[in-house]
This record gives sequence, structure tokens and C-alpha cells, in this order.
Amino acid sequence: MTFVDEVKNAVTPRAALLVIGVLGLQLLFIASYVGALHKPKPTDVAFGVVAPQQMSRQLLTQLDALPGGPLDPRAVGSEAEAREQIMNRDIDGALIVSPQGRTDTLLVASGGGTVLSSSLERLITQVEGAQQRTVRTVDVAPASADDFDGLSSFYLVVGWCVGGYLCASILAISAGTKPANRQRALIRTLVMALYAIGGGIGGAIIIGPVLGALPGSVWGLAGLGALVVFSVGMITLALEALTGIVGIGLAVLIIVIAGNPSAGGAFPLPMLPDFWRAIGPALPPGAGTWAARSIAYFRGNAVTGPLLVLSAWAVVGTALTLLLSMRQRAGRDDGSAWGAGSTGSTGTASSAGGSTAV
Repeated sequence: MTFVDEVKNAVTPRAALLVIGVLGLQLLFIASYVGALHKPKPTDVAFGVVAPQQMSRQLLTQLDALPGGPLDPRAVGSEAEAREQIMNRDIDGALIVSPQGRTDTLLVASGGGTVLSSSLERLITQVEGAQQRTVRTVDVAPASADDFDGLSSFYLVVGWCVGGYLCASILAISAGTKPANRQRALIRTLVMALYAIGGGIGGAIIIGPVLGALPGSVWGLAGLGALVVFSVGMITLALEALTGIVGIGLAVLIIVIAGNPSAGGAFPLPMLPDFWRAIGPALPPGAGTWAARSIAYFRGNAVTGPLLVLSAWAVVGTALTLLLSMRQRAGRDDGSAWGAGSTGSTGTASSAGGSTAV
């Protein structure tokens, strides 16, 4: 047997395609993470200004014209209103101008990301210094002392996401990467739901009472965690039902390669490039990170949108998983070979022979 024949026997065309796919994922991983995180800078940060009317117009113009467009300034009626908007996550900071003295107040919220609050402090200090004014900083939603750089929320959500797609992958691969029938799909969905509840509660207990890394409602975080795990798990099951083992790679592409660097974890959304800032809130890691920080530091405000995003992923994943299982069953009832020759067919045969694998 020649060397070429040995290579053909050792590396099948299917294996070669999968290896090429893995190489593509590797390169996309590098491009996504480095592209998103290599040069963070604030851009169009929602920023409030509280000042007398004439001074406010001048200051808004000045802040809006800063090189690179770091701020998106808007007038706010009072300091109390500015604080409320920060807690509602409508703005990321605010400058309260003193009409009499030369010391102004900068309001920030390090619970939303210490890197962003530090950047705002440096930027406003420079602006104020150019006007021979000084600024004192007040943190209205401070990050926990045990939450370094405000990263705990992000790592918590990453853990939930990893658990979601790993559990789904194991459930699918254990008896073939395509659901052979509706019953198996329902069992997998139920197992995924139970796993999600356990993962959500476990993560919330570890991050809160055990480590003390995040304040806020333990049960609120547990509910969020269950939704994150279930949404990621079900979309992974749906992708595997649709494309076989390739679905695992597609889940990694969505959750890890696109989702993690755009989640606003290492650097909050206003510090990311436009592409990642745009996709982040629509993906589970970004929606989960935003909601976790809101629960921990912002009295649970501004979570409706992220929860709807996660719910949409969960509903779409569940619907596709169940619909694809019914389509495969219908194909078999008609005598067609839909999915024949795949690992899904093997899984069906095992089931028919009495296998209890899900």
C-alpha cells in the first residue's frame, strides 16, 4: 500500500472537512477576540450633564466635539434625575456642574464595568482641567470589593453558557447527533431543563453566598442562570438536529467566538468596536452579562430586553428541536431515508433495541 493510500485510509474525506472546519473556528476565534479586545476605547458613551441652561449648551457642544467621539452627551434636569437614569442604565455617567464653585461632581457606576467608569473619570478630569476646574467622583453603583474589574458577572455567564452547550452536546452525541424520534427529543428537552435549573441555582450560590463575589438576589441570579443554560442548550440541540456533529461547531461559533468577546464582560459595550457592540446584546453571553450586572448592582432594572433575548433563543431552540424530530419521524413513516447513514440512524436502531440513552 502506498503512502497516499495510507493517508486516504487514515483521513477520510469527512474527517478532513471537519478538521478544516476546526481550523476555520480557530482562526475566527483569534480574529474575534483580538478584533474586539485589542484596542478598547469609549465611543458614544451615554453621558448626562446637569448644569445651568447657558453653561449646559456650551458644555454639551464641547463634550460632543471631543476627538474620537467618546461621549454621547445629553442634558439632564437634576442630580437626582441623573442618579436615577444611571440606576436605570439609561446613561453610564453624568457630570454635575457647580454654578458657584469650581469643583464639579462626576457620577459613575463601576458595577456596570470598572474599566468604563475609570475611563470616564480620566476623560472628564482632562476636560475639567482644561477649564481650570476640578472634579470629584461619586460611584452611585459601586462594584463589590470582591468583584475585580466587575468581571464576576461575565465569568458566571460564561460558565452557564459552557454548561449549556456541553450538556446538549453530550445528550445528542450519546445516541447520535440527530434526534431519531419525538420521544427522544422531548426527553432531551426535559433533561436540559432540569440541568439548567441545577446549573442556575448552583452558579448563583457559588458566586453569592460561597464566594461573596456578587451582591443582589441569589434567586434572581438563579433564575437568570437557568434561562441562560436552557437557551444555550436548546439552540445547541437544534443546531445538532439540523446539521449533525457540525452543530457543535456552530454553537461554539455563536456562543464562544461571537458571543463572549461581544458580551461587554472584559470591556463594557461602549468600549467595543461597532460590530461587536451591535451583536453583543442579541447573543446569550451579552444578554446574560447585562442582566447579571443589573440584578447585582442596579436593583434589577433594565433586564426586560435581555430576558426577552434569552427567551427567544430558548423558544426557537426548543421549537426547532421538536419540529426536526417530527420531520425525521414522518420521513421514516413514509419509508424515506431522511438521515439514513448518519449517526442519528444508529441512535434510532439502538433505541429500538432497548437502549435507554437520551
